[in-house]
Amino acid sequence: MDEIISDGLRLEARFATPPGTGRWPALLLLPGFPRGTGGAAMSGNTYTPLADRIAREAGWAALTFHYRGTGSSEGDFSIDGWMHDVAAAIACLRARDYVSGIWLPGFRLGGTLAITAAAADPAVRAIATFSAPVSLQSWVPDSARFADYCRRVGVIHDPGFPTDVAAWGRSIADLDVESAAAAVAPRPWLLVHGSDDDVVSIDHARRLAAASAGNAQFRVIEHGAHRLRHDPRAIAMLLGWLDRQRV
Repeated sequence: MDEIISDGLRLEARFATPPGTGRWPALLLLPGFPRGTGGAAMSGNTYTPLADRIAREAGWAALTFHYRGTGSSEGDFSIDGWMHDVAAAIACLRARDYVSGIWLPGFRLGGTLAITAAAADPAVRAIATFSAPVSLQSWVPDSARFADYCRRVGVIHDPGFPTDVAAWGRSIADLDVESAAAAVAPRPWLLVHGSDDDVVSIDHARRLAAASAGNAQFRVIEHGAHRLRHDPRAIAMLLGWLDRQRV
């Protein structure tokens, strides 16, 4: 397994490249937020075989990684920290001489982070988002309670973190995803949501599509649930989108 460094923290990562040598477009696959007690330990594990599949079948380089506080990565969750992790991963890909450009597909919170990363970095060529929330305000009606939940999930390990729980929660609630969505244009954006998502309602996708001012290619997966990473139709959409990006 590989690693990247973000704010001095070691993050578990997986780089996958197509057979042979050359220069390839590269994907940064962004997982979502883990769920359930102890879920952080396994979070993102299924993205490693997806990265390998994309390199093997689609001929793209691919990177996926465990954000701080997940898998065997160091650190504790904060929304600013995870955005720094995404920026560090982009920088790591950019430094590799075989990478000809960087595309960001993200699932769930990973989709939201793809939007904010593209808004901050005009060198990102395009994004694809699956089940992405447009707002995180509902996560933190009570910052202390959400911090306790994060400890149960396993994304916070240090009993003294965060030092200012209220400020930590405000940074989550104040994330301005709609303004970031407007800044993605004119770069391509595949926006996918399941019609039966009972975690992030399809209204989130509609708000993102509206914020994109028609730039996002909005697709609904009928009867699709929240975890579209495990829906073959979503993966087929991703692979088809990658094929069109190379034209």
